[in-house]
Amino acid sequence: MSATLAWTDSVDLSQVAELPGVYLFRDAEGTVLYVGKSTNLRSRLRSYKGGGDGRVLIRFLVDQARSVETIVVRTEKESLLLEDTLIKTHKPPHNVRLKDDKSFRMLRLDLDERFPRLKRVRARNPEIGKEGGRARYFGPYENSVALRRTLADLHRVVPLRDCPDHVLDNRTRPCLKHQIGLCSAPCTGLIDAASYKALVDKAARVLEGDVRELEADIEGRMRLASEALEYERAAFWRDRLEALRTTMERQAVWTVDGCARDALGLARRGERAVVHRLSFREGKLLGSRSHVFRSQLPDEELLHGVLTALYSGGRERPDELLLPCLPADPELVGAILGEHVRLLAPKEGQRARMLQLALENALASLAGSESEEAEETAALQGLADLVGLDAAPEIVDCFDISNTQGAHVVASRVRFRRGHPDKSGYRRFKVRGVEGQDDFASMREVVLRALSRGVQEDDLPDLVVVDGGAQQLAKALEARDEAAAYEVPMVGLAKARAERSVGGRRKEKSEERLYLPGREEPLVLAPHTAARHLLERIRDEAHRCALTYPRKERGRVASKLDSIPGVGPARRKALLKAFGSVRGVAAAQIGALSGVAGISPDLARDILDRLNARRSDADQAAADQADAGPATDAGA
Repeated sequence: MSATLAWTDSVDLSQVAELPGVYLFRDAEGTVLYVGKSTNLRSRLRSYKGGGDGRVLIRFLVDQARSVETIVVRTEKESLLLEDTLIKTHKPPHNVRLKDDKSFRMLRLDLDERFPRLKRVRARNPEIGKEGGRARYFGPYENSVALRRTLADLHRVVPLRDCPDHVLDNRTRPCLKHQIGLCSAPCTGLIDAASYKALVDKAARVLEGDVRELEADIEGRMRLASEALEYERAAFWRDRLEALRTTMERQAVWTVDGCARDALGLARRGERAVVHRLSFREGKLLGSRSHVFRSQLPDEELLHGVLTALYSGGRERPDELLLPCLPADPELVGAILGEHVRLLAPKEGQRARMLQLALENALASLAGSESEEAEETAALQGLADLVGLDAAPEIVDCFDISNTQGAHVVASRVRFRRGHPDKSGYRRFKVRGVEGQDDFASMREVVLRALSRGVQEDDLPDLVVVDGGAQQLAKALEARDEAAAYEVPMVGLAKARAERSVGGRRKEKSEERLYLPGREEPLVLAPHTAARHLLERIRDEAHRCALTYPRKERGRVASKLDSIPGVGPARRKALLKAFGSVRGVAAAQIGALSGVAGISPDLARDILDRLNARRSDADQAAADQADAGPATDAGA
């Protein structure tokens, strides 16, 4: 299916189409790790999962893969060609790439020759209209045997020469191929230039896909052999006909004109609309992406808005845009996109086949998005049933605490709207009012700050999830009441843990647990339920968001001044500049500290109290350690 799914143990492969296509595994940064093809995308992706426990069989998928993108094509041959193109474009580390790898088999027709002939060539990027000559390329073809057979059949209908130039220029009488009707003998003047050009044009039409006359010729030979009871001969011509159809199969993923072109397929059902964009560059399909909308506008009005949104600003614009219909006010759209961009609504030919491929991907995305929406609705309703809400929550906020050994204590709040991340609702907090590593107090502080602002701005969620158990939930409830956000329901989500041994004692395995206010025992969430998968996605996103913040802070010089309320980056810098170090600040007098810009006498007293208190605690801990002596095995 032309969509991107998060690759997790709980990935729902029912959203993937049971059609031929290619799939791309990507890591967290979006880098392509592996490209594969299949005649049945859903079946192939399911094969990467092992057994009923959801184990992934391929090791790099466990360690690196975070998402999988699928692109639907029409035939197995197209999937082969597209796979090869994507491998050469992205160079995935887990694909095999041969050093002597060639490109596709092509047929070249050199129109500058006196009597053009068809040549079998290998071409990476055919140079159309290259300087010094004109040549037409046909293909690509992945099967050399069928290609040779089809050329032999083509010569029966279009008897072009196949001899090299030095033979053509030196022959004085027709060759054997002319005598059996496979060559028109331009070498001896038995056909003039105009008639030969007509044969060349006819051959080009056949190679572009108009094989009706050639099929009729082979079918006639097959029928005559069958009527004569020459069944082996009839089978031979049957196989030749199949080879012709295989070789001449029309391609929609590889073109030979080199035009930068985007094809936009539009699929609609009710208010839901999907526009799928296929990007062709240098004759190859290199990009595929779906855009989902809700709109009641007519197709022309919808495309007008889509084109303006997709290609406005400094975004790359192709030379051609293939559309199911022209947008409303095409002159205005053309002025926005630029004079070099051509808007086309093709009805036949190769452009129409490319547009049809975009439509098929749009239809697959539409079916997948409807299935995904139904599952998300079921997940939200299941979550509401677990928590005891009257209606499915539209906005869910989740809080998580992160720290580095007690320093740089930060928190994140992520917001999911109707089951999808809403990046505009993401927030990061630096915890300043908590001494040391106290996750419970840190949770109270950030929830209080977030809900207090939500009350002021009338921006409260329908449900709050805190990462942790009963104590984190209790602190979050205290913060909620202090912020006067009494109506906001809250739950705590404790992560599942595997069975392991700690200090000689075995710690039992546990599932994900949901803590509810007023309930002593947590709810154990059953695996493989939609509500559990939704909660895990929300919690994991909060955890990811929280982890990225300390990484920025680690690049700064650590200072004990950072966690003192009222001392921000500017005041910390001023204090260190005035006294040289934290030790110098701790040894200063209140009057000297208050002489620093921005430091009031009260703040100076608080700074000294906190710094000296920490130093006393550190000295006492060192003394206790010295009295205790080295740890023994029994004491450990």
